[in-house]
Amino acid sequence: MNNTLESCRATLKRRCEDLLAHPNVVAVGVGYKVTDGKRTNTLSIVCSVVKKVRSSELAPEDRIPPAVDDIPTDVVETGVIRAFADRTARYRPSPGGCSIGHVEITAGTLGCLVRKNGQTYILSNNHVLANSNAARVGDPILQPGPIDGGRFPQDQIATLAQFIPISFPGGSDPGNGGGGDGGSDGGGGGGGGSCIGGAASVVNGVSRLFGSKNRLQVVRGSASGGTTGSVRAADNLVDAALARPLNASDVTNNVLDIGTIQGQAAGTLGLAVKKSGRTTELTSGEIIQIDVVASVSYGAGLTARFVDQLMAGAMSQGGDSGSAVLDTNNRIVGLLFAGSTSTTIINRIENVFSTLGVTL
Repeated sequence: MNNTLESCRATLKRRCEDLLAHPNVVAVGVGYKVTDGKRTNTLSIVCSVVKKVRSSELAPEDRIPPAVDDIPTDVVETGVIRAFADRTARYRPSPGGCSIGHVEITAGTLGCLVRKNGQTYILSNNHVLANSNAARVGDPILQPGPIDGGRFPQDQIATLAQFIPISFPGGSDPGNGGGGDGGSDGGGGGGGGSCIGGAASVVNGVSRLFGSKNRLQVVRGSASGGTTGSVRAADNLVDAALARPLNASDVTNNVLDIGTIQGQAAGTLGLAVKKSGRTTELTSGEIIQIDVVASVSYGAGLTARFVDQLMAGAMSQGGDSGSAVLDTNNRIVGLLFAGSTSTTIINRIENVFSTLGVTL
């Protein structure tokens, strides 16, 4: 069959509406037919579908014919075609994956919504919502973040409710501040925090199994005001914080380009993961290391050591901090908080939830 580009285009113009009327078809166009995963030199009318199904599962009238007016057709699976969202825009209601931040930082990412004591909270990082320990419970949280045009008071979406203090060794320990109990009027974080937006850079990360016998000191600032589990001095499990929305209608359970979270799962070696973030939007990768111990730079000479972390490849950049990390079944496995040009460091979600005392 010797079809020309002109004849294919003319046929598409005549039959476009007929093809788009088929169930599952979201786009049609002229392209080269793909056979066994390889592009051929045969021009065809390509029908993009949300999901490919067997012909036997379709009614005869719903099947895309093998040819239209002697022009061959091809069917490719593309999923739902969506308009790309501006992650730095103002959203009401605000979904996961958009810009957010403490009034005195640049911006990070709204991770997802969680529940505590019957109340809905926004989950993100300490360094996004609590300015690396420098904030106080009750401080304004803006959406979008300040660097993306968020201004107080018109863009305030929430107030800081709780954060787990980041322990900085060498005299930079945040002290007994932090805490808060799910939106109470408890005291804010101590000094020593730095104002940064987006992902902190990983200085060094190594894999090491931390047995319970090596966990010597408690991390302060749990959701209940008590201990959160023992770890050696100056080590951290999470970079996490909660903000309480001013109005329940201002937030949504939806995550941009992902949809709703479908439960919780453990991050395992080789697990395929994805995230929706302010800067790099929807990206995917896999867990390449577990039991990671990493030294993370927060700027201003401050470095914090984190244990029991997950490491993925290059799937994030500055501003993606706070993103929820999910598996292919949309189950949350972690909270993105740091990275380098080739790596992404992720808090295990079970550690995040237990230290904050929250659930989905």
